[in-house]
Amino acid sequence: MIAAASLVAVAGTVTGAMAGLNGDGGAAEARTLSGGPPGRPSHPSPASPSPSRTSPSPSASPEPSGTPEARPSAEETRRHTGPRPDAPVKLYRHPESQVRDWVRAHPDDPRSAVIESRIADRPAAVWFTDPNPATVTAEVAAVASGGAEHDRVPVLVAYAIPDRDCGGASQGGAKNLDAYDAWIDAFAAGLGEDEVIVILEPDAIAQSDCLSADERADRFTSLVRAGRAIKDADPKARVYYDAGHSEWNAPDKQATLLRLAGAAAPGSSDGVFSNVSNFNRTDAEIAYTRKVLDALGGPADLGAVIDTSRNGNGAPTDGAWCDPSGRGLGRPPTLSTGESRIDAYLWVKLPGESDGCRGEAGEFSPGYAYDLARG
Repeated sequence: MIAAASLVAVAGTVTGAMAGLNGDGGAAEARTLSGGPPGRPSHPSPASPSPSRTSPSPSASPEPSGTPEARPSAEETRRHTGPRPDAPVKLYRHPESQVRDWVRAHPDDPRSAVIESRIADRPAAVWFTDPNPATVTAEVAAVASGGAEHDRVPVLVAYAIPDRDCGGASQGGAKNLDAYDAWIDAFAAGLGEDEVIVILEPDAIAQSDCLSADERADRFTSLVRAGRAIKDADPKARVYYDAGHSEWNAPDKQATLLRLAGAAAPGSSDGVFSNVSNFNRTDAEIAYTRKVLDALGGPADLGAVIDTSRNGNGAPTDGAWCDPSGRGLGRPPTLSTGESRIDAYLWVKLPGESDGCRGEAGEFSPGYAYDLARG
């Protein structure tokens, strides 16, 4: 569950482009079009093999705090849809964000330089949460074209499924699945012809047990359709489906759900994503997503992307999820992970945006950002 999310739309604001980097920092920025969800508690599930829902994997190694560089691989570890240039592909960050707004407005704040260099200058995802199909095409097009202009890959989060968050703090979305299908078509129409990464509906699969069997089947049918619509509109789009995270559903259970939702179909999917808005260590998520992919079946080149935005110190052992203290930035965003079947480390959740305890939900908190940046 994405918790305490008061999704705040940035009305009429669609932003263009600055160059993102392949996980090594640089002058690049981002803004959620409709503020990304603050965070998610580790979701309890009796099917999980872990006795502790929030503690990091006992075999996980310590995570860097965000200032060390991600280890680059000699080459990309997996194919991407469409031709791959010889030079490493880099992530895009579009040029407005709450963190960048704060840095600009507070040049003399002693925290500003740290927040700017370790958070504001990193590529991050752009969330689309307003279910209005009349506006989403232009909003998506602005981000996608900005990435193409700078030869960078943008990360877009589609987050408008009906009954979003099972009526919880991030509730909302389209009024029904017919409306959602129309919204996805409009979303896809803005993608253009260049490479993009689409994070398709966080929680929509892992959290689907709140729905009846018929409702779940209908949702999954729409998710199959959604992936296909995106890839039909832009054959270079890379679509990833919701694998929850390593402390939620067991890999076999999650793989079964993912298969029903289209994640094993080459016409719909490039793989799975995990740890969105969560704190689980990268090593635990690598092991988990590989097990999910093994159980999922489908093409051998399906991969996984992992949200590393706030997992530098792992999850709190006491189960706290709302702006918990003692957390740190995880590995910088990159498309070169050096890990087989792991396509990218991404910052899907924007570090410093509150879960609702260090500020209004979805609001940038400089104090929280500074704590994360120092790790």
